[in-house]
Amino acid sequence: MNKHEIPAGLSLMLRDFTVAVLRQKPSDLYLFAADYFQKLSERNRNNNIPSNTNNNCNEDLPAKMERINFGRRRSVAAERYDPEEDEDDDNDDANKKVMHPKTDEQRKRLKEAVQGILLFRSLAPEQMNDVIDAMFERNVDPGDHVIEQGDDGDNFYVIDCGVYDVYVKNEVSRSLLHSGSFGELALMYNMPRSATVVAVTKGRLWAMDRKSFRRIVLRSACKQRKTYESLLEKVPMLQHLDLYERMNLADALTPVYVNDGEMIIKEGDVADGMYFIEHGEVKVTITRNGVECEAARMQAGDYFGEMALVEKAPRSASVYSSGGGTTKLAFLEVDCFERLLGPCLEIMKRNITNYVKSS
Repeated sequence: MNKHEIPAGLSLMLRDFTVAVLRQKPSDLYLFAADYFQKLSERNRNNNIPSNTNNNCNEDLPAKMERINFGRRRSVAAERYDPEEDEDDDNDDANKKVMHPKTDEQRKRLKEAVQGILLFRSLAPEQMNDVIDAMFERNVDPGDHVIEQGDDGDNFYVIDCGVYDVYVKNEVSRSLLHSGSFGELALMYNMPRSATVVAVTKGRLWAMDRKSFRRIVLRSACKQRKTYESLLEKVPMLQHLDLYERMNLADALTPVYVNDGEMIIKEGDVADGMYFIEHGEVKVTITRNGVECEAARMQAGDYFGEMALVEKAPRSASVYSSGGGTTKLAFLEVDCFERLLGPCLEIMKRNITNYVKSS
């Protein structure tokens, strides 16, 4: 490994630890840290996960380190930010929505640029619209320093086009070509920029200011996490998980919105994950003698799709959104299922056996 390269999984591991500290507020931070990382190590070892990876199934936060020369700020000790203490008060200047006018062509380009950005994957559609509104366009020329190592974080950046080199201590760590994002670490952790980003070619960036990033992305992620934790606490099967395991599971879930009558999973398909119902209702159907028959209805707090994962078999039923309106689901992909729900597998197997007997 290059001596300047950040180990894979480090930033995400530190993020998870920071969130755990903020939520549990331990009186002895050192003792809490020792217990936290010992449990993490044991869990990884039990699941045969290499020690240099994180047990959370989210990808590592873009280790795209950060910087540029657009009137950046130097060392103004960044204020501490706690999403849980941030109230949504429109009279508070820090919480007022920022809107930068855009043409239809600009909005289209920006929507394409933010697709697949990990930080945005848990945002609801209306929050994504806030992201689109809050971002503004920046053009760069070859040699422009977008962010500078050691500076305070001012903006988060999404690449529209162009090639950018990432420098750590004056050595090129990686290159970003026409897509991706950078600059989030300093905003998330109130730390100086950990790298310099220099434009290699002419390019175009979309930027979001520090306050908007925190208001939309960090606070929304915090609220989503609390919502998922509350949802998971009500699932009987998950009562065997401890708080730490439920927190990791909540972090791994991603929102899915399904219109009334739309198919969610199809009988016979390969399983890619399981679902928890956050809001709405679904209808389960099974094909018998060539005829699709309704087998069950499920509502908020129920889950489905686990049978194919437990049995490593194709989907045994189809599931549709029903009941009118939009159904909101929390999706857990197969890799995360296998990694995070080990303690619940026996319960799932018993539930499946009981379901088959009653069918």
